Amino acid sequence: MYVEKLPKTWSAICVGLYLAGVIAMGVDSIPQDTGAWLAVSAIFLLLLLPCLGVPISKRIYNRIRIDPSKGTLRVGRAQFALATIDPGSVHAALQQATPGMAARYATSAGSIDAPIPGLRASDFGAPRLVGGGWGVPMGMDSVVIATRQGEQLSIATHDRTAFLTALAQATGAAY
Repeated sequence: MYVEKLPKTWSAICVGLYLAGVIAMGVDSIPQDTGAWLAVSAIFLLLLLPCLGVPISKRIYNRIRIDPSKGTLRVGRAQFALATIDPGSVHAALQQATPGMAARYATSAGSIDAPIPGLRASDFGAPRLVGGGWGVPMGMDSVVIATRQGEQLSIATHDRTAFLTALAQATGAAY
């Protein structure tokens, strides 16, 4: 029913710059210095990997899937039955105004749920961050919904309105 697509702009820019640099070096150095070209390309690859680490971790920990046929909401590594989600909290979150860019950055900078004593979200009285990550990636919006048992869940999303609309349809929350 709903799968959140993560932007690929940063990854495309990083890989494009890497390929452009490697090709430019190869034009000047192949065939005389093929060994040196391969070595420098490998070193630049080591610089590329950390730049791709954030998009890869977003794909692992912040991917959202709503599957009504299975009756599940999957966020990263966490999975919830749609029947356990409180439709009232989804409706309330849908009625909230969409935060601006500055508010999203401020919220994501303060959202920490690291598995270290003193840095758990429960230590701060904050909602549990769902998905497996230690925090909301900078600039992403976070939505707080509740389960029927009263547990508060924080979910990082790129498209707040589309996610909450799909979740409201899946849980039967009245608009």
